[in-house]
Amino acid sequence: MRAVLYILTSLAVVGLAFWAYRENYATQQALSEADKLHLNIRAAHSRLAVLRAEWAYQNRPDRLRDLAEINFERLGLLHLHPDQFGQVDQVAYPPAPLLPITDPVDVSTMNSIAPKGASNADEDPL
Repeated sequence: MRAVLYILTSLAVVGLAFWAYRENYATQQALSEADKLHLNIRAAHSRLAVLRAEWAYQNRPDRLRDLAEINFERLGLLHLHPDQFGQVDQVAYPPAPLLPITDPVDVSTMNSIAPKGASNADEDPL
């Protein structure tokens, strides 16, 4: 009986060691993938910062003004004036939402036809 208990205990220890070994390598693999993702995110952030700087550099007002003047004949651009814009009272705002229905009336139970056996007041009973 002791031999069976020793064999089962040793098999359990070997099984747990194998499980711990697999979990250790799976964890290390997940950590290395997370590190790669962090590197990719940092690289994307640095590329985004460069692109934002380039965008700001390319959209300088003095540069755009010079380009507009150089290409005036080809583009036909005109200077902006305040009177070219509309007034605030000319803006079409969306209509106000409909009021919510608070006391609905169920019309499916109302019957406009008189029930059988009842007579209309306009009819002559004779």
